[in-house]
Amino acid sequence: MNKIVIAGGTGFVGQYLSERFRTLGYQVIIIGRRPGNILWTDRSAISDSLENAAMLINLAGKSVNCRYNEKNKAEIFSSRTATTTLLGELIASCTNPPKLWLNASTATIYRHAEDRPMTESSGEIGTGFSVDVATLWEKTFFDFKSEKTRQVALRMAIVLGADGGVILPFKNLVRAGLGGIQGNGQQYFSWIHIEDLFQLILFLKGHEDLDGVVNCAAPNPIMNKTFMATFRQVMNRKIGLPSPKWLLEIGAALIGTETELLLKSRWVLPERLENSGFTFQFPTISTALQDILQRG
Repeated sequence: MNKIVIAGGTGFVGQYLSERFRTLGYQVIIIGRRPGNILWTDRSAISDSLENAAMLINLAGKSVNCRYNEKNKAEIFSSRTATTTLLGELIASCTNPPKLWLNASTATIYRHAEDRPMTESSGEIGTGFSVDVATLWEKTFFDFKSEKTRQVALRMAIVLGADGGVILPFKNLVRAGLGGIQGNGQQYFSWIHIEDLFQLILFLKGHEDLDGVVNCAAPNPIMNKTFMATFRQVMNRKIGLPSPKWLLEIGAALIGTETELLLKSRWVLPERLENSGFTFQFPTISTALQDILQRG
């Protein structure tokens, strides 16, 4: 069983995972909305792809990098729950379903935390729209139960990589001399290098005792002020003007996003992974940014 199915696999994370799995000799099948992939409307083709698969990784969902108006909110919810429900129904009808189903979730499910870190065992679920999305997404996922398929929800922190995600906007800010703190700079920034995300997926595949929720975050989260200072240092930029909250509100409205993506304090630790013996290749923000920026 060397077949891996990646649902919603056409984005930044999905493309990286696909490439890495193919280099290891896996057959990778993508479910998505682009021609050449299995379309979400083709239930029989999706069902066929899931038969005898080693693993299903579901990353499908509309980007939260948008304004939270009613239309976008509805699409953010439905794009996650509808795809998860469909996959669950088709897994239930498989003769030989995937041995492992990894479903994306988000570390944003935890509350704004400046007082202590959030782990799987002691983390507190937050409130608000983003938390509601994550909570319903995980509930939809875990409502499906199969004796043949192990389920893990990946509570992912901000994924850092050279070919997409948040790195390019931050790089442009630093290059323009605007790479100072955002807000008061005290909010925590939990992150993970995309290669470590790939490695932990391989780790989960091999550790059949792990199921439920797993925090996918590097073991050394930092404050926003440290993140921006490290970014400037790696890019050799001395000047970084700060962006106060009021300015971020204006900027977010102009480019069609929300300040929560920058200002919520995400202080998340990978307790279960570390307790199980997983070792991060990029445990600190300096090693991660040096690797990513030299590639980009």
